Amino acid sequence: MLRTFYEILGFFGALILSLTIFILFIFWIAGLAGITLPVDGGKPKFNRWQVAIAVLIPIYPIYWLIRDIIEQHIFMKKN
Repeated sequence: MLRTFYEILGFFGALILSLTIFILFIFWIAGLAGITLPVDGGKPKFNRWQVAIAVLIPIYPIYWLIRDIIEQHIFMKKN
């Protein structure tokens, strides 16, 4: 697969595409880990439908992770 990327996109294109795919995979796993936490800030939050959506639609955990980071930033800014 990398060889095909290299032949089509060249060295830097294959490098950037591979790193982008790797980072998106890491964000997907981090989002899954965050969604499946049983407790968040002292309140229960584990929802089965969120986990199912997160596994089936990989962009959802990335969106959730970014939204959670923004909410945490706003919360920390107020306090």
